[in-house]
Amino acid sequence: MTTLRDRYDSKANGLGLIRLVLALSVLVAHSWPLGVGRPNPGQSLTRGQVDLGTLAVDGFFVLSGFLVAASARRTGPLRFAWHRFLRIFPGLWVCLAATALAAAVTGHAGGFGFVRANVFGAIHQWGIGTLFLDTPYGRLVQTSVANGSLWSLVYELLCYCGLTVLIAAGLPRRAPWAVPVLAGVAYAVLVIDAVHDPATPRYRGGLGPFPLWGYVDLQLAVYLGFLFLLGASAQLFAHRVPLHPLLAIFAALVMAASLGFGGFFVLGYPAFAYLLLYAACTIPPRLHAVGRTHDYSYGIYIYAFPIQQTVAHFGGAAWGVLPFVALCVPAVLLAAAASWHLVERPALALKHRTIPAHLTLAR
Repeated sequence: MTTLRDRYDSKANGLGLIRLVLALSVLVAHSWPLGVGRPNPGQSLTRGQVDLGTLAVDGFFVLSGFLVAASARRTGPLRFAWHRFLRIFPGLWVCLAATALAAAVTGHAGGFGFVRANVFGAIHQWGIGTLFLDTPYGRLVQTSVANGSLWSLVYELLCYCGLTVLIAAGLPRRAPWAVPVLAGVAYAVLVIDAVHDPATPRYRGGLGPFPLWGYVDLQLAVYLGFLFLLGASAQLFAHRVPLHPLLAIFAALVMAASLGFGGFFVLGYPAFAYLLLYAACTIPPRLHAVGRTHDYSYGIYIYAFPIQQTVAHFGGAAWGVLPFVALCVPAVLLAAAASWHLVERPALALKHRTIPAHLTLAR
């Protein structure tokens, strides 16, 4: 049977389009709470298991694990960490600074504290003074929230740190089986939670404290970590992952059934991951160019929330959700394009800077 390795081409695939769709899905999902003060769509359709925005974030973790595992096999730990740093932090820092500057221009103090509290990727301060208190979301939560989308960033960084440790131990190249074993351990936690009570997971509380980050949510770390490891396992064992239309249909049925009747985290997670990777290999070649040289997905992720809050502040949601989305998307795409061309791509150009030999640890 044809495998993932047979079909996947790292230079010609649909991952750029999928990442763009996932990023825009978060924007669309947030249009309900940010525009009209209602929950993200999908909760009622999935028995409260997941909503559109959360599902899109889940997809990002699968694809992130899949993509960075390829780098993990060919780089040492310091170079891998350097590459991840360049992909995340320059764009984040400019976004935080731009948000603080916009707040200061509009007369809201506290922007410096906002930047300082969140500079390492863990969000310790959500708002800036009274900024956005008058928006539908501000009235809903009764506090200032400048960029609520950044909550997932620390879990992405946590996954990167874990993979860096595995690279330092030489596991992705010498013992790649360790990655699916870790995924199996995380999956066991998901199964135990499902058997125990999905509404009240058994493994809850804080994980840490981690330097610079403090505590993170244990349940989120395990669930998102499983998705990341699932994607990484698919990359490392691409020659063992079969790709077939009937399997894709079966995965779609399993995912739909788990969303509608329960068991999404146990059954739907693997099915969703399979569908994402299957789509990456089967999307028509004419769409492969989307996101391949200009990756706006991260810029959409970091700028959508504050821009949507700004549009809501000026009454852009008065005509309903769809007009609100139509107003926000062009502004967010413009900010994402500026972030990519002016910040992210120039930062990534530093990826191949030479690291002193005595610091590489492993090549």
